[in-house]
Amino acid sequence: MASTKMKIKKNKTGGRDVMVLAKHPMETGLRKDKKTGEKIPAHYIQTMDFALNGTVVAQANLGGGVSKNPLIGTTVADAKSGDTISVNWTDNKGEGGGAEKAVK
Repeated sequence: MASTKMKIKKNKTGGRDVMVLAKHPMETGLRKDKKTGEKIPAHYIQTMDFALNGTVVAQANLGGGVSKNPLIGTTVADAKSGDTISVNWTDNKGEGGGAEKAVK
């Protein structure tokens, strides 16, 4: 579906801060199209999983109240140089996206 960008930065405690920008419309299902007057169907990210070397270490549960193109962050305490951090998300229509990056 849409692109997903990820940044990883080392934090003061030695872990890694992970920030993910998911390009997604995040429609609540409550807005109306200005031209037709019909409701725009709900379309939003439901879950976002963060994994370290293939093992899920954090999960975000989102809903229709989250803004368009959400920026979601977490800290992965055990991430070391050479590890791989990945993120995968799924929306309410069964579509998804993700990104993967090696820790430097």
